[in-house]
Amino acid sequence: MTIAVTTPTGNVGSYVARMLCQAGVRPRLLLRNPDRLDAEVRDEVELAVGDQRDVDYVAESTRGVDAVFWVHPDDWSLPDPDADAERTGEGLAAAMRQNRIARVVFQSSIGAEMRHGAGFVDGLARIEQRLDAARDEMGTALLHLRCGYFMTNLLHDLDGLRAGRLTTLRPLDEPMPWVDPRDIATVAAARLLADDWTGRQVQAVHGPADLTWTEAAAALSTATGVSIEAQQITDDDERAALRDAGMGEVAVEGIVGMSFGKRDGFTPEQPRSVLTTTPSSLAGWAITHLRPVL
Repeated sequence: MTIAVTTPTGNVGSYVARMLCQAGVRPRLLLRNPDRLDAEVRDEVELAVGDQRDVDYVAESTRGVDAVFWVHPDDWSLPDPDADAERTGEGLAAAMRQNRIARVVFQSSIGAEMRHGAGFVDGLARIEQRLDAARDEMGTALLHLRCGYFMTNLLHDLDGLRAGRLTTLRPLDEPMPWVDPRDIATVAAARLLADDWTGRQVQAVHGPADLTWTEAAAALSTATGVSIEAQQITDDDERAALRDAGMGEVAVEGIVGMSFGKRDGFTPEQPRSVLTTTPSSLAGWAITHLRPVL
């Protein structure tokens, strides 16, 4: 069995690659910079070096594979990141047609079902649509993983957490799914290895529980020993902070747009269930990843 894995040095792809190795599979890793790959993994994998935005590279690097794990390589500095996502999705769709790939697992997001109005999640929705069209033609088994809020996003504001602030645009009492990327990788790897499923499927990955931001702050405080309080900020406050960080207006609006939630009348297409609930808690993740750096 040959399985292609994109973004194998990322939050999810790195775990997918390791899990496939542990399952006895030698995955084919699609990546631009092999120097970023852990040295201990290098001897257990096949490398296909190139750019996911290169249609010919995607077609060649997925030739002969049984399954693909696809993560869009975000670049929010581009003039139109959503159009870029659509182009990369069409590149994979072309490879699905040309190489008759049997199974594709796509890392999407909660909110992609809206199709429009969710900031940069709109780009993932466009990829879903391109892959759906190819699946309809080729009969590929296609799974869209609609993932919740990555716990690893907290690593982007370590200074704020050290100062005792957990900031959000969302209402503090709005519960939402928090998910450890390792759990997404577990679901993805299981589907990549299984060859007995068919059709177009959507599966949310919701983590162990929906937490409000106030509850999340309490869990982080207990796990790290730092007193952390949830604070709601305005869209304009977030825009100003992003501009101060050097982001352009396209990136600013795309990021702010991803704060959709109950304030906009949104509820996920898939409710929490045994299929969408995964085990790793926010507190457990924070003990391992946040406590050492706070």
